[in-house]
Amino acid sequence: MTSSAPDDEGDVTAAAEAAPQTTGDELARITEERDDYLDSLQRLKADFDNYRKRTERERPLLAEAGVRDLVADLLPVLDNLERALEALVAAGDAAATGIVAGVDMVRSHLAALLSVRGVQEIPAHGEAFDPNVHEAVQRMASPEHPEGVVMAVVERGYRMSDVVIRPAKVVVSGGPGQGVPG
Repeated sequence: MTSSAPDDEGDVTAAAEAAPQTTGDELARITEERDDYLDSLQRLKADFDNYRKRTERERPLLAEAGVRDLVADLLPVLDNLERALEALVAAGDAAATGIVAGVDMVRSHLAALLSVRGVQEIPAHGEAFDPNVHEAVQRMASPEHPEGVVMAVVERGYRMSDVVIRPAKVVVSGGPGQGVPG
């Protein structure tokens, strides 16, 4: 039987001779490269954390903006239901009482849904004109109303969470003797 120790030594020596020798410069370069990769990874992790936190903060804002957009699209429907009610009531047709009741139920239901979502009508009639929430469509002389007061509402305005969805379209008093500006 032969001893395998000398052969093992020869294998170890051969492997050591075949392995590349690393010098101090190469080791410094590899260490610097490792540190660069670690730094890049840490920056990427921090960027991802910031992105995640930002999206978590923005998610409710985006959802609310989507609801506001939907509400803005529904407001003309509410306006049309109110106009239909006014026209039906003005017609005074006794046979239309069921229709009036049905249209009024739909209008009330839609108004209640909007109210639950935080939609509020902007006060206008008799209020001082505020360009942040009112849109003046006409200015008229009025001996009963002081200058700058909303005399009539042409189209109701609405807000949601202190954001104006649609300004109220109003007629503003120019005060006594003030006509429409030319």
